[in-house]
Amino acid sequence: MKANPRALVLKYVFLLIAVAIVIYPLLWMITMAFKPYAEWTTGSGLSWIPRNPTLGNFEYIFLGRTDSMVVSLDRTMVGPLVASLVTSTLGTLLAVTAGTLASYAVVRFNTLPALALQVLQLRLFPPLAVMIPVMVMWSFISAIDTWWGLSLIYGIVTLPFAFWLMKTFFEEVPIEIEEAARVAGSSHWRVFYKITLPIVKPGLATCVLFVFILNWSDYLLALLLTQKDWVTLPVFMSNLNTAMGEMYGVKAALGIIAAIPPVILGLLIQKHLVRGLTFGALKQ
Repeated sequence: MKANPRALVLKYVFLLIAVAIVIYPLLWMITMAFKPYAEWTTGSGLSWIPRNPTLGNFEYIFLGRTDSMVVSLDRTMVGPLVASLVTSTLGTLLAVTAGTLASYAVVRFNTLPALALQVLQLRLFPPLAVMIPVMVMWSFISAIDTWWGLSLIYGIVTLPFAFWLMKTFFEEVPIEIEEAARVAGSSHWRVFYKITLPIVKPGLATCVLFVFILNWSDYLLALLLTQKDWVTLPVFMSNLNTAMGEMYGVKAALGIIAAIPPVILGLLIQKHLVRGLTFGALKQ
């Protein structure tokens, strides 16, 4: 069937508009990161291309001072970057491990059928309503402003997402494959580890990426549960203000650096990512 030329043109027009909407803020952030202070103040006028490109914004967040800034930072971004990497990684491992095991048990052994809805309830409560008792509990066990306290709450909060995502992947695996392996003498654990888990590897990679992004971009939990030692990048970015106003260039530079870890993780698992996103889509 021959495609309608007008429909094809409209398709590409809408596609270009959608791409432009997505790319516009990214390009603006990149150009803003290389502008000196005089070019991102209100009276200087807006321009796409930096008139005097500089690396001063990156120097400022890494060293805490630069000749173009009047105010020096009380801390650099190195500490918050390490805090974000540690807590987001550990929280992701906790959520994905627990969510994978729990979802497999529910799908294959019908263990606690109501568990799926109970896990979902963790995401239904307003964050502030949940955080009030969490802050009291974390304070009681001395988990405030600690790496393990923030990692633990990250794992708990993102557990429902990991659980439900992996549950859909396990439901797409034919049970006959596992039954054949068990008839051959394999244990339940060996069937899960050697057969089922490799089949859902693309879905597992997708789950890891999405959960990591949720933890990496969190602001509210880190704001309430950290004070000084384990402040994360989103909280650090919110504090980049001076008496002279918002530090847009510095925040843009920090935004570029903050986007690097999720991009690297996506590139590492890209061979599984597309298949994971479409897992089960062609099932008859």
